[in-house]
Amino acid sequence: MRHQRRHVPSDRGSWRSRLAGRCAAVTVRPLSAVVPVSGAGVWVSRQIVARSLAVLGPALPGVEVRRVPGRGEWMGRGEGGVVLYLHGSAYMLASARTHRGLTSRLSVMTGLPVFAVDYRLAPEHVFPAAADDVRAAYEWLVRQGFERIVVAGDSAGGHLAVDLALQLRREGRPGPAALVLFSPLVDLTLRQAMRRERERRDPMISAVRARRLVELYTSAADPGDPRLAFTFGPDDLLPPTLIQAGGAEMLAADAEYLAGLIRSSGGECELEIWPDQMHVFQAMPVLVPEAGPALARAASFVRTHLGSSRLEEVS
Repeated sequence: MRHQRRHVPSDRGSWRSRLAGRCAAVTVRPLSAVVPVSGAGVWVSRQIVARSLAVLGPALPGVEVRRVPGRGEWMGRGEGGVVLYLHGSAYMLASARTHRGLTSRLSVMTGLPVFAVDYRLAPEHVFPAAADDVRAAYEWLVRQGFERIVVAGDSAGGHLAVDLALQLRREGRPGPAALVLFSPLVDLTLRQAMRRERERRDPMISAVRARRLVELYTSAADPGDPRLAFTFGPDDLLPPTLIQAGGAEMLAADAEYLAGLIRSSGGECELEIWPDQMHVFQAMPVLVPEAGPALARAASFVRTHLGSSRLEEVS
């Protein structure tokens, strides 16, 4: 049984990342509190997320994008395996397109193709629609001949990644070679996050507000459903897992909680809490200097578990 917390380059975040956190606390967090969680408010939120990521984490030029209608899109090319990427944003706000900055960098750094899933979004589609689409995408990759698949995801995509790995394990099916999770959402009741917020306010959104967004996906489901509320039995061994979270975000608590669950089942987990970083800081390289080094660590982890040493760092 191994549970490792890896040291990060500094005990403090860069001045730019700390300044970004302060700015988010007086702009993003108040805005997130007033946009309605329905109808036009959902549309507005989707536009804000799409435009923000396009500016703060644009796609790398020259990386090939290939759309697969009804499933998602390929980013880049390569050999030796594939990364299946699951975007986050509360099951309702983002898409494969909004995350091209992150997926293009992962493709270049790993030398692998990345397939980003366009799963159905809440509130139009509720649980288990997103999880079912992720499972379908994984099985589609297997049918394409991919035998070594790393599943990566951020925020709600992290929850979807763990659900997929657990379902495959419990069915006795071949699972991912590894998991890479950025700021994973694990406790959908947000209780872990609420406890964290009593110690340090998240600069981007409150735990109460985040729970209201997540409930648009889960409200019709049994909250005790094992696909929503994870429990790990002695046979629920996940593949080697890397978890990265920001020290300034409330979901650092979920990252630590998930690492504990993985450890309790005998799994291998590397946990990195990057000081003073916000939620999914890896997606904001224009704003946050630590985004590049964090993604480089993730790329190295991917290649290690696919049996290759290739690694290229990009800004």
